[in-house]
Amino acid sequence: MHGSSYEAFMKSKLIPVIGDIGEENLGIDVETADKISDEIDVKINSAGRTTLTTAFVTGKEGTVLETPLCIGKNITSELKIENEVKLASEAARKFHGACGRVARGEFVVLRAAGSILPLRYAQVFGQTRAQSYGWEKAYTFTKAMGESLLHSNRGDLPVVIIRPSVIESPYKEPFPGWLQGIIKIPDLFGDYQSSCDVIPVDMVANAIIAVMAKHGCGNVPEVKVYNVTSTSHAHPLRMGEIMDFSYQHLCDSPLTETTTKVFELMKFHSSLEEFTSSVSKAIRKQERAMKNGEEETESHATLSMKGKRKLKYFVSLAKTYQPYMFFQGRFDESNTRSLIHELSMEERQMFDFDGSCIDWEHYFINIHLPSLKRELFRQRSS
Repeated sequence: MHGSSYEAFMKSKLIPVIGDIGEENLGIDVETADKISDEIDVKINSAGRTTLTTAFVTGKEGTVLETPLCIGKNITSELKIENEVKLASEAARKFHGACGRVARGEFVVLRAAGSILPLRYAQVFGQTRAQSYGWEKAYTFTKAMGESLLHSNRGDLPVVIIRPSVIESPYKEPFPGWLQGIIKIPDLFGDYQSSCDVIPVDMVANAIIAVMAKHGCGNVPEVKVYNVTSTSHAHPLRMGEIMDFSYQHLCDSPLTETTTKVFELMKFHSSLEEFTSSVSKAIRKQERAMKNGEEETESHATLSMKGKRKLKYFVSLAKTYQPYMFFQGRFDESNTRSLIHELSMEERQMFDFDGSCIDWEHYFINIHLPSLKRELFRQRSS
């Protein structure tokens, strides 16, 4: 839009402030903090580098309502956040406080502590704590605790919580299909019929802008929750449909013009054992092909060290996403629908975040999948 003047335009709009989230008042000096407090109407906190998604923060299936998470209501009163913070801090000190560490396979020797802890200790510990309170993963568990703290400590400050589902490439802005980074996996551990709630990133941004306009100048000291999602009860998208769209797109538009390979439809596996076995075979087949089609011998009948690392990565990925690949819930969108209806027709066109209007076949075949291919080619050439 701004061409060569883009950098100058952005500098005229943005004022970077140095701070530290580990310090009181974010490490911002008093004068700057007072200036910010006087001049701004809305503060946005965005977890920009995450691997999961916030609409699943409740840890529940069924209909996920647009209601704040509060201890004693929809979070068990047995949860004491202060105790969890103390436990996490102690675990972190044990893991990071040693003066010398030597990696040995899956383990790290903590010389000063005189003990051996698994490298994945922190992850396992966090997941165990989460599951003891009914959450599948530490990520959604800590997000739930964060929402609860916002609710209990906000005073009379109006708070809005936006919960997007799985954020993917944009529908329209800044241009259809824009994305950065992809994850490639040969098979899927999931349910073909499970619902897959995907929302384009530009619709999430538009929803944030609309929420700011509605609540930014208001003085109602409430907590409002918006599920920015796409597959409510009236508009479901199935996991299997995405794979069908992918298969159709690759058959109609192969990666290269010289591709003669007959594509196989991606397999769904209902058990982790089936998934692990299938992915292992796929990696082994790939390794044999890289050895110029040699017959399989005992020397490479099993996976190489690199292949084993790849398999371990895929299995870890499958375990991470397991609760969401078998998800049977729906997200209530009552607040989001009401907000859409408050917009004028012109505003709806400029700031579209109505996920129910998405043509999924068009989105995946003509927008999302072509952008994935472009990103794949970019990665290969870099």
